[in-house]
Amino acid sequence: MSRKITHWEKLDNSAILFPAIATDSMTNTYRLSVVLKEKVIGDLLQEALEFVLKRFPGFRQRLRKGFFWYYLEENDKPVPKVREEHTYPCRSTRTNDNNSYLFRVTYFDRRINLEVFHVLADGTGGFEFLKELTFAYLRLSHEKLMEKLKGSFSEGTSLNRDDSFLRNYKKPEKFSYAYAVKKAFLIKGERLPYHGFGVVNAHLSVSEVKKIAHSYSVSVNELMVALFIYSTYKAYKSGISEKRPVRVAVPVNLRPYFNSITTKNFFVMVSAEFVPTKPDYTFEEIVQIASESLRKQITKENLESIFSFNVSGQQTVLARAVPLVLKNMGLRAIYGRSALANTTTVTNMGQIKVPEVYEDYIESFQCFLAFSKGQGLKLGIASFKDVLTLSFSTAFSDTTLIMEFLRKLSELGAVAAVETNGVFYE
Repeated sequence: MSRKITHWEKLDNSAILFPAIATDSMTNTYRLSVVLKEKVIGDLLQEALEFVLKRFPGFRQRLRKGFFWYYLEENDKPVPKVREEHTYPCRSTRTNDNNSYLFRVTYFDRRINLEVFHVLADGTGGFEFLKELTFAYLRLSHEKLMEKLKGSFSEGTSLNRDDSFLRNYKKPEKFSYAYAVKKAFLIKGERLPYHGFGVVNAHLSVSEVKKIAHSYSVSVNELMVALFIYSTYKAYKSGISEKRPVRVAVPVNLRPYFNSITTKNFFVMVSAEFVPTKPDYTFEEIVQIASESLRKQITKENLESIFSFNVSGQQTVLARAVPLVLKNMGLRAIYGRSALANTTTVTNMGQIKVPEVYEDYIESFQCFLAFSKGQGLKLGIASFKDVLTLSFSTAFSDTTLIMEFLRKLSELGAVAAVETNGVFYE
């Protein structure tokens, strides 16, 4: 009788950290959502998930613990159940009630949610899966699409599971990069009751936002980071100092720089820093400071230096030989020292594109992150056609910073339609 060969794969360099530091309150989970122009039917979404998961091996995995390393193993358990959303976003995805899968799919009204434990994929890889899930659902719910497309994946969808960190790693003679460990200004305040997770979505016009960005000679991403710094400065000016600057972590997708199509993690973090050295700053000054800070760091050479520094630690003989329990202790200690070096994280997924045949069925895309140590307020950004969606995730009952952000945008000429998940009024 033949024995089934189970596929397994090593964790990529970014993924190694997440199992070591994940807790119920710091889940290392992100959410990606698509808002359709019609109400979602749960049974059809379940059928769509079963179709897509069979053909998407990168998401058909579970996390396993070895003596030296965690690893991913093919998961042959039944497809997880699609459920109507009934709780806060970004809960832990490592529990057995999800058949050991590292993602979950929920829906609410017209919205389909995909929540992913970061060990499995970054946001770019997650969107590959969400888009195909959405397309499969639309084919099932619209007979004319099924007849026209015959249930195939889109031409541009990647199933690649290359470890692009290792493939592009070049050991330099000396490292010019190390993690920041100086503490940043941290946003504090009264927390939402019952470990609440506040969501504020603001929908704007992409063309209006681009017009503003161009007027300052910056990118949309640079403008959004500058707006967050400015809003923090306005809301918490007395707490910000040279010793406690505002530092915004920004994930950078490495695929365009290193010719990668992997669905595994392939990103690094840079930080835009605002260190006040005088009593007052204008918005224009903060935009310049933020853009210059990011542009100095987002070069191929610097990005390569950052992930080479990370990979080098994984490659040493000592690191390979240390048991996992000790590795986890070391990773937690390193993370504990570096986690408080950033005020927040702003992640921009950019313009989400879908085949033209599906465009008329989709209203917008959204993304946001779970909280992490010292960061109880974060911002995710996603654009679709002319709809740019800002998704603030917050643990705080005070929304002053968010309102300052949106007020400044309106003053600049981009008016937002705002919605929340209602936790601020309970």
